[in-house]
Amino acid sequence: MIKIEVIVRPERVNVVIDAMAEAGCTGFTYQNVTGRGTQEGIEVFTGRGGVAHRVAVPKVCITSVTEESKQKKVVDAIISAAKSGDEGQIGDGKIFVSEISDVIRVRTGDSGNKAL
Repeated sequence: MIKIEVIVRPERVNVVIDAMAEAGCTGFTYQNVTGRGTQEGIEVFTGRGGVAHRVAVPKVCITSVTEESKQKKVVDAIISAAKSGDEGQIGDGKIFVSEISDVIRVRTGDSGNKAL
């Protein structure tokens, strides 16, 4: 099993979640986060023509655990859904993949792939 954590632009969340589901990865959680990567913040126009620099930008972190056999299909789907335009842009996001040793469903006690 693998855990996939995706950091994406807030406006791309629904598109990414739909792409993950089509790739066979239907269970997920997400949370609104604020952070900074290569993008290094943004310029924000304030009232009366002022400009402020925000060092962190709003993003969404989507987390899912799925079977390892689905990794390539799910990651490819996420990349296609999260990318801005054909070439992509700084700030489109990151995907982190890590191994999971076990998953246990609280309700039934099932573990492993059966718990997914």
